[in-house]
Amino acid sequence: PLLHAVIETNPAAVEIAGRRDAERRDGRARGPLHGIPVLLKDNIATNDAMETTAGSLALVGSRVPRDATIVTRLRTAGAVVLGKANLSEWANFRGLVPAAVSDAGLHLNGWTARGGFTRNPYGLGLDPCGSSSGSAVGPAANLCAVAIGTETDGSIVCPAGSNAIVGLKPTVGLVAQAGIIPIAHS
Repeated sequence: PLLHAVIETNPAAVEIAGRRDAERRDGRARGPLHGIPVLLKDNIATNDAMETTAGSLALVGSRVPRDATIVTRLRTAGAVVLGKANLSEWANFRGLVPAAVSDAGLHLNGWTARGGFTRNPYGLGLDPCGSSSGSAVGPAANLCAVAIGTETDGSIVCPAGSNAIVGLKPTVGLVAQAGIIPIAHS
């Protein structure tokens, strides 16, 4: 609750992890991510008990028709989706720069109406940077092994650098964008 890296946890995560553990004990692994805990940026659709809102109250209660392609691939590879990571609301696609003052100081990134201010675990008053701020803070604070963010213009690389983790930004077109609330498709 101090870092606000996670907007929502998956109520089925513990049960899913237990099933993955049992499968591994039986000598079955679904893939290279079998049992690995993953957080997903809240603009990546999951068709389960969790919501996909891009951090906005406007989408609370809406339902997506299916998992995003990347989520289907993660689940097939055995990943355990732990929850939804906080972000800059609408992946920072708003009219004005959303500068606001929290109890940690001035923030320009990592704020949503649903999740509040994402805070950098290395300095609570430091900017967590970029719209995938929760996806960087989660692994930096050991809340998960891996997190998935989205990138249009610095949304992965900036929070990775600011939170002392490795961020991988794939070439546009290598990862399917179906089921991701976009800023742009290019």
